[in-house]
Amino acid sequence: MELYLIRHGIAEDKQPDIKDEERSLTKEGRQKTEKVAQKIKKLGLQFEVIVTSPLVRARQTAEILVADGLSTQWEKSPHLAPNGHISSWLNYWLEPKKYAQNTQIALVGHEPCLSNWAEILLWGEVKHSLVLKKAGMIGIKLPEIGSPLGRSQMFWLTPPKYLL
Repeated sequence: MELYLIRHGIAEDKQPDIKDEERSLTKEGRQKTEKVAQKIKKLGLQFEVIVTSPLVRARQTAEILVADGLSTQWEKSPHLAPNGHISSWLNYWLEPKKYAQNTQIALVGHEPCLSNWAEILLWGEVKHSLVLKKAGMIGIKLPEIGSPLGRSQMFWLTPPKYLL
């Protein structure tokens, strides 16, 4: 199985009168995310499902990916919210779904969670070595059997500037 960890696009700055959960993508954030989605589509990627954090900026990013034809379905997962834990996502979302080994799934979320998740999948621990830029993507292949923690392989790390 291939997981594509995608960080949400450029969002509004934090402001005292807007809750963090409600911050939207900026106009520039939407435009760059659309360009990234179009490039990903040209590369031939197609996701079985796009799973997104429930926060507005991540949900809007997922909606752009779906609108550009990268998947026909998306759903929210509270495990992808900031400070979500990969073990919770694996146990309560991924494992019960029993996807085929050749499935491609996109996860849309936040930093540093996505980089931390990638490092846990790759090395079994957070090393603070990977950085995922806004609208950037990390591709990770999960092993066919057993726990993916510390046993997965990274095959893609792309900042958005290479997809524009």
